[in-house]
Amino acid sequence: MDRRRALLLGAAAALAACAKPAPAPVGSDGKPLPQVYHIKPGDESVISYRMLDGVNALRQSKGVPQVQFNAALIAACATHSRDMAVQNRPWHFGSDGSSPLVRVQRVGYTGKLLGELISETYQTELVTLSDWMNQADTRDMVLDSRATEMGFSWFQEPSGKLWWTMLLGTNAL
Repeated sequence: MDRRRALLLGAAAALAACAKPAPAPVGSDGKPLPQVYHIKPGDESVISYRMLDGVNALRQSKGVPQVQFNAALIAACATHSRDMAVQNRPWHFGSDGSSPLVRVQRVGYTGKLLGELISETYQTELVTLSDWMNQADTRDMVLDSRATEMGFSWFQEPSGKLWWTMLLGTNAL
């Protein structure tokens, strides 16, 4: 009896694996509707390094040196991402009027800040990077050959909305 049950369960599992997944809902333009990207606890380092690897792959393809994470820049990014959520607007100034330069000074960054990228979205870090690469000014920042260090962080609201922040700097003075 147990053997038959095991065979039936195995057959049911095999059939279930063959089933087609439900198609993604599409909008009036025929394109898939965006899906909310929920970040689970414990995924932080995977997401951070996926972004770093993506940035460095793009930089390598253009022949510019790779960047590495800087803890102070990461701290400034985390602070600004949360602050943008509190303000409910993506912009480069903190709720206290602080600029990116002031925020990196507050966390003790000793290099030279080259720029800040921000985004408000429900999409993944790599879709966000792709969006940055589709605009000349933000693409130029990602590919700035002077950059040697990067900070990257985000804040996710309960609704799934993400506030992404990336800072690029150089320690070569």
